Amino acid sequence: MKNKVVTFGEILLRFSKPDCLRLSQGNRFIGKYGGSEANVAVGLAMQGDEVDYVSAVPDNDPGRAARQSLQEFGVGTRHILTHGNRLGTYYFEEAAGMRNSRVAYDRAGSSFSQLEPGMIDWREAFKDAAVFHCSGITCAISRGAAEATFEGVRIADEMGLTISCDINYRKNLWKYPGADPHGMLCELMSYSDIIFGDAIEWYVVSGHPQVPFTAVSTDYQMPLQAYQDWLDAIHEQFPRCRRTLIGIRNQVSSNHHTLTGVLLADEKMYHTRIIDIPQIVDPMGVGDAFAASMIHSHLHWPDDKQRFLDYSLAAAALKGTIPGDFNLSTEDEIVAVMEGDATTKALGRHKE
Repeated sequence: MKNKVVTFGEILLRFSKPDCLRLSQGNRFIGKYGGSEANVAVGLAMQGDEVDYVSAVPDNDPGRAARQSLQEFGVGTRHILTHGNRLGTYYFEEAAGMRNSRVAYDRAGSSFSQLEPGMIDWREAFKDAAVFHCSGITCAISRGAAEATFEGVRIADEMGLTISCDINYRKNLWKYPGADPHGMLCELMSYSDIIFGDAIEWYVVSGHPQVPFTAVSTDYQMPLQAYQDWLDAIHEQFPRCRRTLIGIRNQVSSNHHTLTGVLLADEKMYHTRIIDIPQIVDPMGVGDAFAASMIHSHLHWPDDKQRFLDYSLAAAALKGTIPGDFNLSTEDEIVAVMEGDATTKALGRHKE
């Protein structure tokens, strides 16, 4: 049975200051590689899945180092194109106390932004693949990257792959003339069998008002009927989608988050516990950990929808405890948190 996953996106070099310094302070940056779809690829590889990453990097030291950062974790890189002159970057200012985190992108003119349809041999990339994972970010970077994304989605659909989509709405990236975030995201989602997004992203594409989530502990009572109504409305808009996952997070403070999720599968809603994470180490990539683990669950436990949701939530919670963009958690570690092992004490007890 085919079980390889192909992900598509831009790998980035992330710069941040140590010790929660602002970007304007100090004279030392810490560099880490990441990017949403690369994060998903590494998360899958860490969980034991076969995964290839499709992207574009320049033929220089930063480009080669980006490729090597993926190979280090077992991600296949043979479908990464080498062209262009620069690797995309972003600057991340860590949150502290009442100060929220900030992100500044520097992606204009990157190798990935210069992609055009016809440059990627999608049929070769999808050979022996079961799942194609993409996200709304690639549609936001440039017109050419958006067209290349839809080229890949249509070929994946023609070849019978399961299509997984992370909405990944980033309002600050939609800059090119004629960019239509709502229209393009909805078109991308219309091809998708599995869709992940946080509550804000689902509001952007569905227009359905967000359901408030104000949990400060695991005792919070979820308004389940409101989420059922929201998921039903989403299913009417995107009837092809077989599994619709909403990641739900409340930022109690800069380093204290509560996290949960709801899932619609086969027209039935599933809900899970609330995890209280009192000490967030790095919030980047939490949603990507959700997305990677939902794909892993789809491949390994396709008929167990509750496990699909519980496992995805546990993986996302673990990511918040790991520095950098990548979720470096194994399946065994995620299962231990999912099942309430002692490891869970570091994250918070589940709701009884």
